[in-house]
Formats: sequence, C-alpha cells, structure tokens
Amino acid sequence: MAPADPPTTSRAAQFEETPTEVRERWEGFGQRGFGGRQHVVFPEYLGLRIEEVRVGYCRMRMAFRPELLQAGGVVHGGAIASLLDSVIVPAIGSVVEQGSDYSTIDLHVQFLAPLLEDDCVAEGWVLRRGRRIVFGQAEARAASSNRLVATSALTYHVTPPRA
Repeated sequence: MAPADPPTTSRAAQFEETPTEVRERWEGFGQRGFGGRQHVVFPEYLGLRIEEVRVGYCRMRMAFRPELLQAGGVVHGGAIASLLDSVIVPAIGSVVEQGSDYSTIDLHVQFLAPLLEDDCVAEGWVLRRGRRIVFGQAEARAASSNRLVATSALTYHVTPPRA
C-alpha cells in the first residue's frame, strides 16, 4: 500500500485571490533580475521560491540542500527563520501601495521540531495593518510530513512611496 500524502493545512483558501498584475509582480521574488538586481540576493541564495500569493498571504518553499545543514545534521535555524521572514514580504506587498518600502522591525521565532533532509514550506499572512506598521504570522512545515517545525510573529515598518 502506498503511503498517504501528508495532510494539507494550507490557509490559502482563507484569503482572497490576488489580482493578476499583483501575482505577476511577485513571481520572480528573490531571484536575480527581481527589482532590477543582476546579482544573487539572499532569498535566491537560500533557494526560496514562491508557490502562491493571495491578498495578505503567501506560501513559499525552501528546497533542501546539504549546505543548509548545521553541524548537528538538521537544517539550520537561521535558514528557517529567514524563510519565515521572507514569506511575509509578498503577503505585505499584496496589500500595501506598490512602491512602498518595508522592513522587519521585530521577528520572534519558536522552533518546535527539527527539520531533517526535507524541503521546508512556509505560509505567511497579514494579521493587521496600519499606515506604517504591519503585523504578521508565519509557519514553517516539513514538506513531506507536513510537521510544524517553526512559527513566527513578525512586525514590519512600511514607508509609502515618495510622491
């Protein structure tokens, strides 16, 4: 008997679909050429790829690579924290004015289980937003088992585009 697929707990259905132009704007996030950059940026270095963007929501995958392991043989917590911090960026970008700048001002991560040789899938969503501050949450799961490996509470500062 073949093993069953891991149960899915995606929050995507709770969020409105993103307009095509917004989704297309985020397709290359973290990859060379995104935002006009011609050099490798940190999300590309980690191997982060967007799987879905909705209004106030994003799902992103970090493919397993041996270079992400720490000395004890598990995926480094810093890589997982970076995934959690990065997954919220398109979620915020889908609800703030295009051209806004935003950056992390607080990131709290709770590591719940080790991630072994497996991809990590994170979901991030906006909880509340004001003119200048956005609060979000994110979860990271082992792709093959759907086991929750880390959660995160994030706060971002938003600067609207200059006129």
